[in-house]
Amino acid sequence: MTPERWVRFPVRTVLVVIGLVIAVWALISILSIAREVITWILIAIFLALAMNQGVDALLRRGVRRRGLAVAITYLGVLGGIAAVGATFVPILIDQVNEFADKVPEYVEDLTKGEGRLGFLQEEYHIVDRIKEAIQEGGAERVFGLSGTAISITRSVLTIIAAIVTIAFLTLFMLLEGPAWLERFYSLVPEQSQPRWRRLGNEMYRTVGGYVTGNLFISVIAGVSYTIVMLIMGVPFAAALGLVVAILDLVPLVGATVAALIVGTVAFFDSLAAGIVIVVFAIVYQQIENHLLQPLVYGRTVQLSPLAVLIAVLVGASLAGVLGALAAIPIAGAIQVLIMDWRRSRVAPTPAEAPGVADDRPG
Repeated sequence: MTPERWVRFPVRTVLVVIGLVIAVWALISILSIAREVITWILIAIFLALAMNQGVDALLRRGVRRRGLAVAITYLGVLGGIAAVGATFVPILIDQVNEFADKVPEYVEDLTKGEGRLGFLQEEYHIVDRIKEAIQEGGAERVFGLSGTAISITRSVLTIIAAIVTIAFLTLFMLLEGPAWLERFYSLVPEQSQPRWRRLGNEMYRTVGGYVTGNLFISVIAGVSYTIVMLIMGVPFAAALGLVVAILDLVPLVGATVAALIVGTVAFFDSLAAGIVIVVFAIVYQQIENHLLQPLVYGRTVQLSPLAVLIAVLVGASLAGVLGALAAIPIAGAIQVLIMDWRRSRVAPTPAEAPGVADDRPG
């Protein structure tokens, strides 16, 4: 008969395991509670990385103080945003007012089963269902009016707080980013600092270059769609162009979703406009996928299409749209770390090789 074996764990090991479990649970709880703030911080990091390209360019061209370079870049970006707003906001207001003026016409067509929206009543009996719901539970049940005003007010205040917070976070990151990096490097052993500085520079070029390039491509997409829609007389062209620019930031699927939205609105306006927009969307996506994106991804993150797809899918499943946006630069940074680890296994860096003195000026 096989004797029984007893496995005993020291009390210290058990306590360490319990402590780790509690720490992981606390970290997950904190991240869940502070998810909104973490989102703001991540957005500010991406904006700071993009704007830091301009700061570095000014420092290379003779601006001696970083604070002055940051001020010039920051005010320049704010001025650009203000100029775009002054150009497009009046157009957006006019288009929203135009849409509001047409709402009664749309409602009348919908009620009678006529016009472009008449099929909703003819095929799905939307009006009849709304009337029935109103009779049974009142307008509050149909539209959820009880908390709508509070929800809208809360959303507006949250958006305002987010914009102000992200703006200040971006400014402080631009001003204090290098100092924080130096504090991090000072914690690393002196013989390893050259390697970590090189890694930091490579990851900065990867992430910063991708963010800047992605923003540039999105602006091109939004402007291109807006011009075509204005030529074809599609309503709400400026607003739809802004939607295209925002959705185009999302890798792989954003441009397709934007094309579907714009194409649907164009078909509602006229058959010719819908056909032209769909054809333009197909042609533009080919240009973006085979010319613009390879230039950005090839020179910055240097990831294969399969790696990009996997990164985006994982990022989207973990954090939604924000995860999809951050997936590619994070994957590029991980690739930099993996490549450095492989190089270190083949041959150590000169600063880390035994018997090699540090030749930095002291």
